[in-house]
Amino acid sequence: MEREGRAGGVASGELVTIGEFARLSRLSAKALRRYDELGLLRPALVDPVNGYRYYDPAQVEGARLVAWLRRIGMPLNRIGRVVALDAGAAAVEVRAYWARVEAETAARRDLAMYLVDHLSAEGGTMSRMPDNAENNGSSGNAGSVGALAIRCAALTDIGVVRTANQDAAFAGPRLLAVADGFGEGGAEASAAAIEALKPSTWGRDGALSAADLLNALEDTADSAARAVRDAVAPCEAPDGSGTTLTAMLWTGSRLGLVHIGDSRAYLLRGGELFRITHDHSLVQSMIDDGSLSPEEASSHPGPALLLKALVGEARPAAVAVACRPDVRLQEVLAGDRYLLCSDGLSAVVDTADLRTAVVAADDPEEAVRRLVGLAREAGGPDNVACAVADVVVE
Repeated sequence: MEREGRAGGVASGELVTIGEFARLSRLSAKALRRYDELGLLRPALVDPVNGYRYYDPAQVEGARLVAWLRRIGMPLNRIGRVVALDAGAAAVEVRAYWARVEAETAARRDLAMYLVDHLSAEGGTMSRMPDNAENNGSSGNAGSVGALAIRCAALTDIGVVRTANQDAAFAGPRLLAVADGFGEGGAEASAAAIEALKPSTWGRDGALSAADLLNALEDTADSAARAVRDAVAPCEAPDGSGTTLTAMLWTGSRLGLVHIGDSRAYLLRGGELFRITHDHSLVQSMIDDGSLSPEEASSHPGPALLLKALVGEARPAAVAVACRPDVRLQEVLAGDRYLLCSDGLSAVVDTADLRTAVVAADDPEEAVRRLVGLAREAGGPDNVACAVADVVVE
């Protein structure tokens, strides 16, 4: 058993035993042995005769960092990546991890609030507005939602700068969706995500209760994730390819929202444009914690780092569950106009101009053309995908 105190005869007394290092770092000897086995915190020296571990006091700061990261719940494999980085890069990694934790907590909070409403209403349906009330060519379609009808159109555009279009959009009787692909297999990923939503059972008018619809949305989101993995599997680096996905699914009496990434959904109601999704991005997390203002975010020089997206890599079960898309029910009123778009539109056209274009258009077909035109006028630095739907009295 390792003895506490100074290591006699080892590097002139500069190293300390595991017991002494445990006291300095506030970690147990058991934890230090575990971190050694995992490669997170190697001893400075292991005695070849008795196997005793000796540490350099200069390792204390690294040991404390491991302990702090464990206290915020970071998995050990991710801690291994963080401690190997320089301080600046490690800070970015910790921020990204915590932003994901907060996003997942917010999603669970929204579901908990739905359950409170649902149970309080004794099985009745009650939809909630969120706190931040945040295929090439166009096509028009109609489908009923109770006594209402949905008229919609979708359009994608390659933009001015890009040489390939990795965005996808769809507007149909039961589905409105946009997806923004990235990486080598981005085009295949975005197309697969939307295609996975199409063969669903949304046509069963009134057959799905609110609870059943939420379960169906979860199943659909899982299907989209599998479809993306299959689509990008042939890529040289499938874990670097994936897509965002924002979609609305109509049952005939209810609307379900599926969202992951930084594509967005907006609602025009009473002349006001509300964003009804929350970006799963590092920049959004900085806005949430107050370190970046919305005005500063529009000119933030950093890359558009996504905290959640549908990706090609196969993930452990716990991680896969944590990275699932947000799902919820959305209130539907006659006169509503919904806009779904990729960041090729929302990142270059400000909200006031979006609202003006959405309000001015006579119908969804005109709206998507106006919106794509705005993105191109703003320089068109990215692919653009948008879909617009009107809720009208049938």
